[in-house]
Amino acid sequence: MGEHLYVMDAICDDLAAEHEALDALVREQPDAAWDRPTPAEGWSVRDQISHLWFFDERAALAATDGEAFAADLAALVEAGGTDASVVPGRALAPAALLASWRDGRARLLAVLRPLDPKARIPWYGPAMGALSFATARLMETWAHGEDVADALGVTRDPTDRLRHVCHIGVRARAFSYAVHGREVPAGDVRVELTGPSGDGWSWGDSDRDVVRGPALDFARVVTQRRHRADTALEVSGPLAEDWIAIAQAFAGAAGAGRRPGQFPR
Repeated sequence: MGEHLYVMDAICDDLAAEHEALDALVREQPDAAWDRPTPAEGWSVRDQISHLWFFDERAALAATDGEAFAADLAALVEAGGTDASVVPGRALAPAALLASWRDGRARLLAVLRPLDPKARIPWYGPAMGALSFATARLMETWAHGEDVADALGVTRDPTDRLRHVCHIGVRARAFSYAVHGREVPAGDVRVELTGPSGDGWSWGDSDRDVVRGPALDFARVVTQRRHRADTALEVSGPLAEDWIAIAQAFAGAAGAGRRPGQFPR
């Protein structure tokens, strides 16, 4: 097996594990639970799964047919953007929606595994390398899984797969400013996190501007699933303070995030 296939297999294995973790959360739920509201305003549990199914399908399309993806993107923009992703799931019974998501994510994994990690894949914004693309799908699955867990009143055990989410969050610092129409301030921010297994993870090189704390809290903040005030993150330095207030790891327009005090510790 070529080295690049091993690399893609590793991230795809983690993506499959993230799929399964969310699948396990919803598959035994009664139908009524699928219509519970989540912290994402106007979206139910059903809508969260529909959104993942919708974009897993488009991710597979982007990785196999760039021209068809471009045409689909134009149609999606005309249809109203990401809200179109919840429409298909609202027409299906929970069991049928779950089966459709399973089929879509299996197809996506089959498409991604043989790719060169550096192969460029178009998306909703700049094209990404295949490795980053698969990592982004993991981040999305985890983040929407947080919404589902919150709706169901469940606390999930974090795993070291969070390192992927945190890595994207760090690397998306410039993007966080771009979606707010701002230039990235000069200077670095150091991020020091403790993973679920107790390992230390770090990025950046600054003694003044630092974000430190549990990896779970950082992942929740950069995916805008928690307000920084409801976490144990310690933020010091003006650059770190400025960034963490707008941090956004996901593509698209600037998100509204969560309110302080919405999920008190």
